Amino acid sequence: MIVIGIDPHKSTHTATAVDPATNTDLGSIRIDATLTGYKTLIAWAKSWPQRQWAVENAYGLGHHLAQWLLVLGEVTLDVPTTATARVRELSRGGRRKNDRIDAAAAACVAAAQGDARPVDPEGPTDILSLLDERRTNLSGS
Repeated sequence: MIVIGIDPHKSTHTATAVDPATNTDLGSIRIDATLTGYKTLIAWAKSWPQRQWAVENAYGLGHHLAQWLLVLGEVTLDVPTTATARVRELSRGGRRKNDRIDAAAAACVAAAQGDARPVDPEGPTDILSLLDERRTNLSGS
């Protein structure tokens, strides 16, 4: 089972695939945080049919992507930002930081640390709240 870590940002997301048995970085991709980008991400990930996703901050910046992955039936885990920072500091001496390393750290946390937890799908109340927020934003009131 390959773990794909995601380092989400407002307009882009970086994904890094990691073999949990060896902590080997198998590849990385940066996508736009759009539906087209998400489709590109899934096409890239299909080379690993046995996979799970580790989204850093899946209830924050990674929320939309995490929910989209759940809808597709993908195993999706939430990784706290504090856990990825801890892994990055221990493995790299705390000096290097970039999106690819952060995504790999999320994957490593999900594979070995036990700090990741499954992402829950949104319920009807969450969905209605999002629709109401969107309506308010569009109407300008």
